[in-house]
Amino acid sequence: MSKQQSPRRILLAVTGLTPQIVTETLYALACRPEAPWIPHEVHLITTATGANNARLNLLTGAGWFHRLRQDYGLPPITFGVEQIHVLQDAEGQPLDDIRTQNDNTLAADCITDTLRQLTQDPNTELHVSIAGGRKTMGYYLGYALSLYGRPQDRLSHVLVSDPYETNRDFYYPTPYEQPIHSRRGDKEITVDARDAKIDLAAIPFVLLRDGLPERLRTGQACFSRAVETANRGLQPAMLVIDMAQRQIIADDEPIALTQTELLIVLWLAQRTQQGATQTDWSQPELAQEFLTQIVAEHCNPHSADYGRIEEALVERIKYFEKHDELQAITSYFEPHKTNINKKIRDALGKRSAERYVIGRGKNNPLPLSPEHIKIISD
Repeated sequence: MSKQQSPRRILLAVTGLTPQIVTETLYALACRPEAPWIPHEVHLITTATGANNARLNLLTGAGWFHRLRQDYGLPPITFGVEQIHVLQDAEGQPLDDIRTQNDNTLAADCITDTLRQLTQDPNTELHVSIAGGRKTMGYYLGYALSLYGRPQDRLSHVLVSDPYETNRDFYYPTPYEQPIHSRRGDKEITVDARDAKIDLAAIPFVLLRDGLPERLRTGQACFSRAVETANRGLQPAMLVIDMAQRQIIADDEPIALTQTELLIVLWLAQRTQQGATQTDWSQPELAQEFLTQIVAEHCNPHSADYGRIEEALVERIKYFEKHDELQAITSYFEPHKTNINKKIRDALGKRSAERYVIGRGKNNPLPLSPEHIKIISD
């Protein structure tokens, strides 16, 4: 994030039938005397009924959102029907409530993907409230923030003093006298909204974003798939080298490689299975081993692939023998190693990928034990 450019602040909340969560949280953030946090945008995730409640109570005419801004002199904040994200059923119709397992799954995916989109821009800063809606909605939103949140993002739950917490007529502490009706036991009483106390309980969360592959950080996200991927790093590693399909499979994820990249991984895997503890990329003996034992075995000696690899390696071996230049042969393998590692990280995410990427230096180029490697012949 640029130090010169101020981040765009976004308040995101889930609500059900109590749109007050939005104004209560906004008040707690923007109207506190020290270090106020005023969002540029407010986004809401809710059901069809919740969206209608929010529109009528917060946005229509002198709605409570507009009244809050006016009462406390807040600057313009983008919040309209376009910022209300309505959960949808399997047919793409607005979901009125979360009643079934299928509804639950769809809600999880919608919440996760909405948060993913809002965290795409590195120059944004989210404050996420899980105070509203069904408990499962708050859970999914909090977990989605763990999956996609950045260090600058925050998570909280709003705390409202009694008897205002469950009062349908209370939206925020007004700076003037505002009588509202409440109940104390079996008696109806009148209380003043300006006497209410609102606090935010900050909730720590684990950052898992770096553990997700690029396709889940930038494409549509399924909640269960994102969780499964984030958990992969806790499972035993297994690298499958499928020579017939010309690919490797890591954590059950196929990763396409070029012909040369595939042969390098195969070579390192076989060396690991044979008990080799070092691979000195600069030595001509290793380059000759790769050419004669791997390339010649899996490439037609008369093919363009074989000719291209042979020409490059032989040229570098001759240069090494003539000039004793250690980088002569290393310079051939390094770009391929970099590309292989990038493809593994893109497919698995940084954390899971570290169990497979080719290391630097001579020792143990593949961080795998022989029992964690399977080779399928072509």
